[in-house]
Amino acid sequence: MTVFDTPVERRGTDSIKWGKYAGRDILPLWVADMDFAAPPAVLAALHQRVEQSVFGYGHPWPSLEESVLAHLAGEYDWAIEREWIVWLPGLVSGLNIACRAIDGEVLTATPVYPPFLSAPRFSGRALNRVELAEHDGRWQWDMAAMAMATTPATRLFLLCHPHNPVGRCWSREELQALADFAEQRDLVVCSDEIHCGLILDADKRHIPFASLSPAAAQRSITLLAPSKTFNIPGLGCALAVIPDAVLRRRFLRAMDGIVPHVNVLGLAACEAAYRDCADWHGELLTYLAGNRDRVAMAVAGAGRVRMSPVEATYLAWIDVRPLGLSNPAAHFEAHGLGLSDGTDFGAPGWLRLNFGCPRATLDEALRRFTAACQAA
Repeated sequence: MTVFDTPVERRGTDSIKWGKYAGRDILPLWVADMDFAAPPAVLAALHQRVEQSVFGYGHPWPSLEESVLAHLAGEYDWAIEREWIVWLPGLVSGLNIACRAIDGEVLTATPVYPPFLSAPRFSGRALNRVELAEHDGRWQWDMAAMAMATTPATRLFLLCHPHNPVGRCWSREELQALADFAEQRDLVVCSDEIHCGLILDADKRHIPFASLSPAAAQRSITLLAPSKTFNIPGLGCALAVIPDAVLRRRFLRAMDGIVPHVNVLGLAACEAAYRDCADWHGELLTYLAGNRDRVAMAVAGAGRVRMSPVEATYLAWIDVRPLGLSNPAAHFEAHGLGLSDGTDFGAPGWLRLNFGCPRATLDEALRRFTAACQAA
């Protein structure tokens, strides 16, 4: 038994994840938050901040900024300057701000996290979509298709890195190909790296896009947050790292008047997460890798359905098209399992399963998954 085996009762709370199916016997493995308690060091930092008893407007403080710099340097060999940081109340806000800040059309590849598809629309930007290619069960970039989808008006490329939902940890060679592509076409790359702390394969490592070269850094907006890795998304704290001063000013101007300050509890949690939770983080990765292997085994044994190897995130991307279901998400709900509908990611016929939960919950969910497949 580990701390991650300990269930936390979330029914009847403010949880969006569990509230979706209130009163129904459906296990929610859809939205990307985990059913684990936050790290003890984060909880201690929050208690300490609450005991101050005043919750006036706050701003980032030096030791918080230092924790970010030290974390990025220690984990990814990425040295940044503190003035490159722009604090945000959430990573999705950053995607939308980037689309507002950069004039021109937007390029991205599907399947992808739904806000990648909605942010350009909300910003009045045309979106050019290209499909990721899957070869021998491995998702890759189709550079020829990307070239065809890029127009003279394209100015922004939205990169999901590591990728949600296909679970890829992009290699240095793949990232360099994207950097070369962006330089040839003068594109700004907005890289969503919120899952960077969730690399499950021991032989792989997250490489920040902006760390590839000074040239890549100058055309980059990197979006980060402790929320996924340390399970604190409800605290609303994220940041953008923007090395180029002109690009940073454009981003800040797009925020003016509409983006609030980050709440002080989120900032306190961020510092503790990046500074004091290395041991907890290591144990989490081991646990998630075990969960991933359980899911892969269940999918392989269910017949007809399949999933690609999950290198990063706690999300399995499952192809249920061979089952011939008109509404896959509804079918699995009818068998007691709430999954994310691939249609929202630009890929009908696929489902996303969140395995960031205790083993007891996951094993029951996988039993229901198998039953749903057999009943199709």
